[in-house]
Amino acid sequence: MTVVRLTRMGRKKKPFYRIVVTDSRKRRDGGWIESIGYYNPMTSPVELKVDEERLAYWKSVGAKLSDRVARITK
Repeated sequence: MTVVRLTRMGRKKKPFYRIVVTDSRKRRDGGWIESIGYYNPMTSPVELKVDEERLAYWKSVGAKLSDRVARITK
């Protein structure tokens, strides 16, 4: 099953995350199918950029959103 989730990037204690579409059996930072945005909780205000068109496409073909992605993309 495909899932839209966060993959961690950045340095130790200064993370930022890419919002990616991947197979649910892959590891958190394993390979992914497509990167559709990023999320940086360390800045003030929080940076969030999501390609809404691609997110809607992946949801339409059955991809599940992780809990965190669902919460930040409301």
